[in-house]
Amino acid sequence: MTSATHRTAEEIGRTPQGPRPVPPLGEQRAAADLSHVDTVIGNGLRVLAVRKANVPLVELRVWIPFAGADKLHAATAEVLTETILTGTARRDRIEIDTELALIGGDLGSGVDPERLILHGSSLSSGLPTLLDVLADSLTGASYVDAEVARESERLVERIAVARSQPRTIAREALQKHRYGDHPVTRETPQAEDVATVTPEQVRALHTASVLPRGSTIVIVGDIDPQTIVGDVEKAFSGWASDKSANRLPELPVLAGGDVLLVPRSGAVQSQLRLSSQGIPRTDPGYAALQLANLAFGGYFSSRLVENIREDKGYTYSAHSGFETTGGTATINIEADTANEATAPALLEMRYELGRLAMVPPTDEEVESVRQYAIGSLVTSTSSQSGLAAQLSALIPIGLGLEWIGEHSTRLAQVTADEVAQAALDFFAPKRFTGVVVGDAELLAPKLTALGDVIVGEPGVGKS
Repeated sequence: MTSATHRTAEEIGRTPQGPRPVPPLGEQRAAADLSHVDTVIGNGLRVLAVRKANVPLVELRVWIPFAGADKLHAATAEVLTETILTGTARRDRIEIDTELALIGGDLGSGVDPERLILHGSSLSSGLPTLLDVLADSLTGASYVDAEVARESERLVERIAVARSQPRTIAREALQKHRYGDHPVTRETPQAEDVATVTPEQVRALHTASVLPRGSTIVIVGDIDPQTIVGDVEKAFSGWASDKSANRLPELPVLAGGDVLLVPRSGAVQSQLRLSSQGIPRTDPGYAALQLANLAFGGYFSSRLVENIREDKGYTYSAHSGFETTGGTATINIEADTANEATAPALLEMRYELGRLAMVPPTDEEVESVRQYAIGSLVTSTSSQSGLAAQLSALIPIGLGLEWIGEHSTRLAQVTADEVAQAALDFFAPKRFTGVVVGDAELLAPKLTALGDVIVGEPGVGKS
């Protein structure tokens, strides 16, 4: 029988004594207890195989350092990524797709200035086939002229659309403002450059840069790690080179400074992007910084979200988080706002940065973000795909499965004083620089009045 009294969500979430307490976290099973093997095989490829047999599936990730200094590297790399799985001397596209379908599998690829990633999954019984198809593509991708031409045409269209999007423009502007002409800034190539890429150039890039030495394969699933290493070594026996994969040059240290207003004439919204130097996960102070970031803007109940979203309504979404490239880490803050809210939003961002440094998170805030951080780690590594993704992010900076198992303990042991010190050390407003992309004619008077904002040249934000 349905009750005639309707209770609101707020009423359901409260008791006469106040809000319902969040239930305590369950004890996490240490990831380090998972059966695994972490080794380097003869061709220089690092293999990390982890048994996680909750479902009869397997996930894999291949991480290949893939930096390049050539101006057309980004364009050629994008075409390579789109065509590396479209055919080999042994299999054409249809045969690859058919073999993968028969094992409930898939393979995909992606690229950025730092790395080429190939990712896949299948039934655990189909892993030998998945490895064989993957190894065939790594050693014998043919880059047939017709496939390269077809995928290049599609890429040109997608890139032309992407480079017109505000978020892409803001990202490119931030990268150039932070790192100048460093290769890391070449994330989205020009469409006209992609149109000039030839199959010969793609084949040459594959030969020069798709290399096992210094690369990593992560395999997670219903497997025997002890035997899987031999299977990988056998499957990839033809993938060999005396050279090492190409690592990105070290990024310069990011210094605080002026925010650059990037003109985008006629824009009705602005993109605010602030950034400062952080520390990587290898640093002993990372856990404290992680909690300080969560308190500032790293989850929905953070100070920044409460201020510029919930209280003032300047933005639908505001967020802060970490970005890791090689051994370098930055703290990034972002929000998109209407023109009239842009200057007030920047002012409040700076205010919250200063407040976090001067009025550090309370004991209650620290406990809240601690539970969130530990719970998020447990959730993100509970599935095979999630664990594989986490490990793929850790491997390039020299960490492995043990870090995941130990990090919950580090988070649990961080004190409120350590979080306060991290807030003071890393969230002081003077540490940050960044960009605002928007209509300079409308925004410049108020933004420059705030101070530490300079106006860029017209056309900087155009695609």
